[in-house]
This record gives sequence, structure tokens and C-alpha cells, in this order.
Amino acid sequence: MPVYNWEGKTLKGVIKRGETEAPSEAALRIHLRQQNIIPTKVATKGKEFRISLPFGKKVKQRSIAIFTRQLATMIDAGLPLVQSLEILSSQQESKVFKGIIREIREDVEGGSTFAGALKKHPGTFNDLYTNLVVAGEEGGILDNILNRLATYIEKAETLKKKVKSALVYPTTIVGVAVIVVMILMIFVIPVFETMFKSAGQSLPLPTLITLTISKFIKKYVIIVIPGIILLIYLLRKYYRTDGGRAIIDSLLLKLPVFGPLFQKISVARFSRTLGTLVSSGVPILDGLTIVSRTAGNRTVEVAILDARASIREGETIAEPLGRSRIFPPMVIQMISVGESTGALDSMLGKIAEFYEEEVDVAVSNLTALLEPFLMIFLGVVIGGVVISMYLPIFQMASAVG
Repeated sequence: MPVYNWEGKTLKGVIKRGETEAPSEAALRIHLRQQNIIPTKVATKGKEFRISLPFGKKVKQRSIAIFTRQLATMIDAGLPLVQSLEILSSQQESKVFKGIIREIREDVEGGSTFAGALKKHPGTFNDLYTNLVVAGEEGGILDNILNRLATYIEKAETLKKKVKSALVYPTTIVGVAVIVVMILMIFVIPVFETMFKSAGQSLPLPTLITLTISKFIKKYVIIVIPGIILLIYLLRKYYRTDGGRAIIDSLLLKLPVFGPLFQKISVARFSRTLGTLVSSGVPILDGLTIVSRTAGNRTVEVAILDARASIREGETIAEPLGRSRIFPPMVIQMISVGESTGALDSMLGKIAEFYEEEVDVAVSNLTALLEPFLMIFLGVVIGGVVISMYLPIFQMASAVG
């Protein structure tokens, strides 16, 4: 039997590596999952780990949604899976995605299951996707499952765009303000300073502060800009650690304006993902494991995994989620009703729809709320710099008068 080198994560996010003998890669993946290890890289001993996509060539979620919807339509129309994949690969514009679809078709044609072929490309088809396809193949409802997946991906992308729209506007305004102030400090203020020195008059305090800041920025700009870049790099690197991500994600949920928005996004994502999994026949414990990895926030991920552990001991879903204090009381009550009535999937769908609308409203309100604050910020920063430079001029004019 071949020997495989593998790398994976436990349910708590701890990275594990090992070397195991197994009859096939699929058998090894099943063995690892039984040990609660989610494999991320698998390769035959002596070969490099296969990475599904090269850097900078990730397949867009929109392309995956279109592919999924079209494949569902073809299967529903009675076309064989191999033929459907051949057609979809031939009409795919992205060369990367075209190659992936062809590899999947070849694996299926060689005797692999569709889900097994998809699992070889975790960078494109995540655990949620592959587990739902497994449920669809086993239940003989692959076309229905693919339609649900396409709907899920489309709604998830819509939610992501709403979040980006909330963050892009203030970030752009603040960025432009910083660039304008830097230009003033480096190129404009020194001209005023020369003029004031030639006049030989005493300068007011605001002008002295502005001139001091200008001198500092002009002298140390070569150090400040790389320092800011280094700080951002170190912050990103720190965020990639378990402890760093836990602290930063926890702080994000506590932010005064953005915190409630991030909470609503997490609830909407949790409800939509778990609802899709439950309605497709995925066991609740497996579903929660998948949902935790798509939560997008470490604090929410830990709460879901803790809830999974409690459910495994015999508790309901609502009880441990309520103790986390991340999910609002309304969500807990609706989940409890869904459990007691046997309609958990439909109840989760209603929660997702409600909170997706709440995110939409929150984004609109946030944009309207930030506009006056940004105008005040621009007025204070840029206006303050301009006024501090004109104060000596006003003093000179009044002295002459």
C-alpha cells in the first residue's frame, strides 16, 4: 500500500502532520476524519503536497455558482455527469477553472465519485460544497443539492458585497484625507514656513504645532511609511495565529458601530449555512463542524464548536448557543421552536433571511451615520491645517490695518 504524507486541522484548529499507510487517498481522508482531523494537504510520500490553485489565481465564487447552477440544470435534464462536465469545461472562460473541471471529469470518468473528485480541489470546492454533494449522491438528489448550493453561494456573495460596501466608503474617504494632508505637510507647509521666517513675526500656537508636525513628517517620511507597512504586515501575521485571531475577532464584535453589524453578518452566515446543510440531510454534528469553519470570526467559531461538544453530550442546539451570548435571544428561541417542531431547516432559513435584511438596513444606516462624521473629520483635519497657516497672515493684515 502507498504511504501518504498529510497535513490537517483538528476541530479546535490545531495543525497536525503525519505519515500514514493507506490503500488510497480517499481511504486516508476517511480515516483522518474519523479521528476528527480535517485533511488540508495529502500527497504520496516523496512527492510535494498538491496545492489546488496557484497564488493569485483563485476561482471566483460567482463562477462556481454559475457552474453549479448549470450542472444542476444539465443533470435534471438527464445528461450524464461526465458529459455535463465536458460541456461546462469547454465553455469556461477562466483557464484555471477550466483545468479544474477537466481534472474532475477525468477523475469521475476513471471511477471516482463526484464528491471524491471535488475533494481534490479544496481551494475551489470547500467542505460545505463537497459534503452536500456527498449527501446528494447518496440520496439520488444531486440536482436538487446543486441548486441549493448555487442559491447558497449567490446569497453568501450578496452578503459579502454588502459588507464591502459598508467598509469601502469610509476607508476611501479617510485614505484620501491622509494623502491630502501628507501632500500639504511635505510640499505646501514648508513654503509658508519660509515666508513666516522672512517676516520675522511671532507665530500662534496652532501654526507652531502644524509646522512641527510638518518638519517631523518631512524628515521621517522615509521611515514612517515603511513603518506603517511593517505594522500592517505584523498585524496580519499576528492575526494568522490562533491567539491573535481570537483577540482581534473578539474586539471586532465589541466595536461601538461596526460590532453589531459583524454580529448580524455572523448570525446570517451561520443560519444560512447550517440551514442548507440540515435541509440536505447532513448530520447536525458534521454540519456544525463545517459551519464553524465558514463562520469568518474566531469567537463565533469557538462558540459553535463548544455548542457541538454540548450537543454531542445530549443537549439541544439552542441551549449551548444561548450560553455563548453571541446569538440574540430571538435566534435562540426560533432555533428552539425549530428543534421541537422538527422544522429546524426552515426556521434557520427564516432567521437567515431576516438577518440578511438586517445587514442590508444596517449597512444603509451605517453609511448615512458615517457621512456627517467623515465630513467633520475632514473639516477638522484639513481645515485645521489650512486655518493654522492663515492665522499669521490674518495677524499681519490686522497689524497693517
